[in-house]
Amino acid sequence: MEYMKKLGVITSGSLTQGLSVKLIHAAAVEDLAVGRYLTVQGDKKRFFCMLTDISLMVTDMRLMQSPPTDRSSFEARVLTDTQAYAQAQISPYLTRDGQGQIEPVKTVPPHFAAVLEATNEDIESIFGKEDIKNSIFNIGNPLDMEVKLNLNLKAFAERSNGIFGKSGTGKTFLTRIMLSGLVQSGHCSNLVFDMHNEYGWEGVSEKDGQKSKVKGLKQLFPHKVSIFTLDINSSKNRGVPVDKEVKINSQYITAADIALLRGPFNLSDLAVTAAFQLEDRLGKNWIEQTLCLDDQIKNTECDASLSPLTEFNIHQGTFGNLIRGLKDIMRLGFIDNKSQADSVKDILDVIQNGKSVVLEFGGYHDTKSYLLVANLLSRRIYERYQKQMEAHFGDQNKPEPQPLCITIEEAHSFLTPALASQTIFGKIAREMRKYNASLLIIDQRPSEIDDEIMSQLGTRISCLLNDEKDVESVLSGMSGKSELKKVLFRLSSRQQALIFGHAVPMPIAFAPRTYNQDFYATMQDKQKPALDMGADGLADDLFN
Repeated sequence: MEYMKKLGVITSGSLTQGLSVKLIHAAAVEDLAVGRYLTVQGDKKRFFCMLTDISLMVTDMRLMQSPPTDRSSFEARVLTDTQAYAQAQISPYLTRDGQGQIEPVKTVPPHFAAVLEATNEDIESIFGKEDIKNSIFNIGNPLDMEVKLNLNLKAFAERSNGIFGKSGTGKTFLTRIMLSGLVQSGHCSNLVFDMHNEYGWEGVSEKDGQKSKVKGLKQLFPHKVSIFTLDINSSKNRGVPVDKEVKINSQYITAADIALLRGPFNLSDLAVTAAFQLEDRLGKNWIEQTLCLDDQIKNTECDASLSPLTEFNIHQGTFGNLIRGLKDIMRLGFIDNKSQADSVKDILDVIQNGKSVVLEFGGYHDTKSYLLVANLLSRRIYERYQKQMEAHFGDQNKPEPQPLCITIEEAHSFLTPALASQTIFGKIAREMRKYNASLLIIDQRPSEIDDEIMSQLGTRISCLLNDEKDVESVLSGMSGKSELKKVLFRLSSRQQALIFGHAVPMPIAFAPRTYNQDFYATMQDKQKPALDMGADGLADDLFN
């Protein structure tokens, strides 16, 4: 049994408002930080709590008018801990009875119950011991503690989840850690839409103004991860070993995809309506036929009565706006109507074999390319998963689809209140749990994401957020939101986060694992020796 340091005693409080603690030694107040994990030993139960506030109190208000001028003076030492003392506010979340049964808190400890520092045994009793074979994965350390904080990856992957934080707080590294755990455990496959080319082969770490390269998922798990790319030239220039290049035929682009791109391509509402009309009339190859229709119009523009637009009842200006948008799409390098490849089938074949896919965007890291490709590919994956699961429901001998986690960055671009109902990601967040698929959304502006989507997130991990609206959005639906808000606002600007929700028994602030050589050593693919040639050597082999 570890030594448990007594910090104070319970003096007042309630289940909803939290508990007040008189600290035994006011001098030790600087050793405590908001977000720290504490325990309270009651008569029958042990309570697991989070420190949410610290204040300085006096019993005699005259001390505020004439305090001692020297803290080291005899007068100050006499008054400290008697008439001047420190008080902490803690929020209880769980209890453990004498039989070791852990359950959500339903009562409070008695007056003067001892408040103790949490021990390693306390953390392990709540969050479990690291065991990757059983999907219990180390994600870091609770604040001011050396013990490992472990997460149940199976529970994490059961629902859609979110990782939030303002720019520069470490979201990308935290996401790499979570994805590494999911890949290593093998509990689910992953499809990562890698907008900035940070997760596949290697990323960049910036510390003290110095940039250095860090390993991506493919280097850590060469036999469990495949890299697909929209931009093969970018991959060659960066020395990335690519498994397949993605080409998209315009026949797979629907009017719904065009509606999603209304803003980036400056399309009017009437132009979007025209796209739906043309798709209904022209069918699968509606984009190609619409562009041919534009050529016909140019040949008959001298006689408006002969214009094909009269048949569709579309205004000339509206049609021109739509044509400009469609031509912009067709100029994207990854749109290729001559290609016979089915990239969705290629990606699904990899996923169904239990591997993960990172789709790098290369030089196409603009919002319109990301919106188009991520929505289009995910929509077709959704349709395949839905059919496969329904076939399984009808015949138990047919296999279920492989559990899949789809990771998207800049999630607010897809999931604003105006777009959430139009993009496939809204459906995935709401419905796909029953089809074995979930979302992992990464974003720095959660307040711009539709409230209904936020409510579907099972587990949320948040680094520092400064905007009040963003904090409100991340904590929406949580009990004790006002207390957690205090913790979230006081996280360090880097390498600290708060995790709460379905996959953890109680909220807890933590310092994520360091993404370095020690982390690589624990993550290496055990199937075969890991690639250790470096990007340049592999690129030479692949591209000669």
